[in-house]
Amino acid sequence: MAMKLFVRLALFAALVGAAADALAQREMTREEYIATYAPLAIQQQKEYGIPASIKIAQGIIESRYGNSDLSRRSNNHFGIKCKNNWIGDTVRYDDDALQECFRRYGSIEDSYRDHSEFLDRSERYQDLFKLDPTDYKGWAHGLQKAGYATNPQYAQQLIKIIEDYQLFLLDEG
Repeated sequence: MAMKLFVRLALFAALVGAAADALAQREMTREEYIATYAPLAIQQQKEYGIPASIKIAQGIIESRYGNSDLSRRSNNHFGIKCKNNWIGDTVRYDDDALQECFRRYGSIEDSYRDHSEFLDRSERYQDLFKLDPTDYKGWAHGLQKAGYATNPQYAQQLIKIIEDYQLFLLDEG
């Protein structure tokens, strides 16, 4: 009798574990990504002045709303590469070139904070901080002009996501 109960419990535990693993592996939708990280983006806007709409739109593009291999392997939601001054953990990933060095974070929150600090501390993004945090179009074009991404349509992609999902409402806090 005890053996049957043990087998049933073990089988139940295996099924629950498999269901949890499947849920963890399920891809996040854009809507789920926005709902999950909007509060963090708003907090970062208050602290650094970077529009929450821009941060969420960049996260959607750069991490494929949290589902890209890079973001899953390294919690890197903004595609930030190592550069010369990075002393933290790293991961190798094929991007513009093979096996480029990308920053690895202990948490997604760390990625959001480092993205803010990356923009705030880099000379090439300083003009952006002269813009109003509700000027998402100015920020989008400024990020493209400063070379944040190699895609020549990057600003338009950001603006489309912001407007399609009304992310500009996040900029108002």
